[in-house]
Amino acid sequence: MNYNETINYLYSCLPMFQRIGAAAYKADIHNTVELMKRLGNPELRFKSVHVAGTNGKGSSSHLIASILREKGFKVGLHTSPHLKDFRERIKVDNMMCSERFVIDFVEKYRRDIEEIKPSFFEMAVAMAFLYFAEENVDIAVVEVGMGGRLDSTNVINPLVSLITNIGFDHVQFLGDTLEKIAGEKAGIIKYGKPVVISQSQKQTRGVFERKATEMSCDIVFADDYLSVVKAEHSDAGFILDISQNGNIRFANLLSKLSGDYQKKNILGVIAVIDTLNKYYAMDINDECISKGIENIDRNFPILGRWYKLADNPLTICDTGHNEDGLDYVVKQIERTPHKKLRFVLAMVNDKDVDKVLGMLNKNAEYYLSKADIPRGLDVSVLAEKAKNAGLSFKTFATIRQALEQAQKDAEEGDLVFVGGSTYTVAEVL
Repeated sequence: MNYNETINYLYSCLPMFQRIGAAAYKADIHNTVELMKRLGNPELRFKSVHVAGTNGKGSSSHLIASILREKGFKVGLHTSPHLKDFRERIKVDNMMCSERFVIDFVEKYRRDIEEIKPSFFEMAVAMAFLYFAEENVDIAVVEVGMGGRLDSTNVINPLVSLITNIGFDHVQFLGDTLEKIAGEKAGIIKYGKPVVISQSQKQTRGVFERKATEMSCDIVFADDYLSVVKAEHSDAGFILDISQNGNIRFANLLSKLSGDYQKKNILGVIAVIDTLNKYYAMDINDECISKGIENIDRNFPILGRWYKLADNPLTICDTGHNEDGLDYVVKQIERTPHKKLRFVLAMVNDKDVDKVLGMLNKNAEYYLSKADIPRGLDVSVLAEKAKNAGLSFKTFATIRQALEQAQKDAEEGDLVFVGGSTYTVAEVL
């Protein structure tokens, strides 16, 4: 098989949550453990940082990887889902694994895959861990897929774990309260290994503290000692002043990731590096941290996070797709100068669509469509819900058509925004 045939084989024979939803979810890590055994347990052959959370885990993973690369380490990065190419999930020093590696992996382990019948995600994790081991990375940054306790990535024993924030997402799998969701995310905390929490939240702080006590490990809440005291947008990106215990530690820190939510992510990332220095003497200085954050576009670029698609008309996309993520997006849209908002919107069918639509600007014009995946919410259903929410809208057969019309309709000073799900953004990139 060639590369495209190999990927199509995996799509067709393995259940993929991103495409079909709940039917692909496995509430245990048995398959991953068995896959690792047959691959020779590659997860034991590299150091790692493990990243979980409801929002921000992808951005945080890329930032940590960029800082580690700035230090000179050979860095692996596992993220999900991919936006354009499956190999985005598996990178070493910003180079995706080769098509040949994917083909050879499937050919060599096809019998094991067909016997174990893993999900697409379980297979991808196994492939990533084997690649990191064979590439002899100094350290890998591993983003979980969902939750933590039962996530396929939870077979690693990381140097440090990071949990970004807790919000309502995947409640049918992780629980219907923030405390329950936090309990699932806390499952990545390992015995004796420190854990960093990016954002302390009243409802969840005790959950993490109790788990840390149970696992005999130190816990750090980043916002206990770090804070953003200035945040300004510029043409270059986000300019931040960050204090530590009341004293400026980083002045005019430049972040190319300019979403407002990155303020919390960056504090967690800095705390992870501080923890690596404290417990493992990695000697990653503040200049390295600053350069890693500033040079993310060079070291480990990330797509779809408050990402500019065009200047005329100004067109922005963002993958925020749950209540917390979209709350940040809505607030940043409000702060972005514009005359009229033209919002290209498509969602998946297992989110709280009514709650999300209730958060949106009633004065905007909405261009509704369906993401081209089985999980995509039918545009007629989305339209009915948009009508009930009092939104003004048009419907389109494809997201691309919706975007083209929004840009065509835009007058000088209008803002075109594309969002609602990761897959909406993937189709326009």
